[in-house]
Amino acid sequence: MTILVLGSNGLAGSAICRNLELSNRKFIGATRSDVNLLDTNAVDQYFSKIKPKVIIGAAALVGGMAANIKHPVEFLTNNLTIQNNTILSAANNNVDKYIFLGSSCVYPGKAVSPITEDQLLTGPLEKTNEAYAIAKISGIKLIQSFRDEYSKNWVSVMPTNLYGPGDNFDLTNSHVLAALIRKFYEANIQNVSQIVLWGSGNPRREFMHSDDFASAITFIMDNYNEREPINIGTGIDISIKELSQMIADTSGYKGEISWNTEVPDGTYQKMLSVSKLNNLGWKSKITLKDGVKSTYDWFVQNYSKTRLNVPVNLTI
Repeated sequence: MTILVLGSNGLAGSAICRNLELSNRKFIGATRSDVNLLDTNAVDQYFSKIKPKVIIGAAALVGGMAANIKHPVEFLTNNLTIQNNTILSAANNNVDKYIFLGSSCVYPGKAVSPITEDQLLTGPLEKTNEAYAIAKISGIKLIQSFRDEYSKNWVSVMPTNLYGPGDNFDLTNSHVLAALIRKFYEANIQNVSQIVLWGSGNPRREFMHSDDFASAITFIMDNYNEREPINIGTGIDISIKELSQMIADTSGYKGEISWNTEVPDGTYQKMLSVSKLNNLGWKSKITLKDGVKSTYDWFVQNYSKTRLNVPVNLTI
């Protein structure tokens, strides 16, 4: 059984490849140099050549709040195109299982935490990442439509916020945890006495190490075949202020941390319910403290060659 991992050089995709290798699975990791997922014909030709039995769709245009606010057109159109091309081509090439990676952003902005899967489409989306969320919701619905109309054994997963080695550390386009790691590291080497962070620091978020997530994906590939999406997370959240202090302590930063409250906070709390996944027999193992430490160490060791500046039009 050949497993094709799309977006294998991204944060999620690279972790999935590591996990598949550890479990001795036969897989192929596809990057943008292998196939342009925005090109319909190129995708169809590549899938026809590879003949995968399982596809894990980890390729997407992703970014933090600032990038989503500034580039809604790119986040909507690029992701819709990638999803449509790969899912339709998977059908044309008789792929047995497609695992579509959604996002916790698909849930309403005022969803009640812990957020259960049945809260999807029960209220308005959070405005700061609405375009990205709409694209992902379309992918989820396309997966369900193929199940309903063509009896495809395809599923959608909803990951919480991921972090880990190989993340995007661009201060404009990255997610909060990666940006904080870079900010505190550079503050130390530049002897900066004060760091100013966005928002109030009060919103609470859930964070999951990419290797933990990859383990869940392999488990779901073997054990989940339902129409409804399934959440992947830790079931534990933390305030951005607490997270910042954790990273400051990890880095050894002794300066002042202040907050720019003119910048929007976004949704106050967003933590996924993982009871469905836990009841199937899988639970998160990597604690946030351990994950932050290992990711910070990786960043320090790879600072000169990691992705510090990433253009928003990059498809990962």
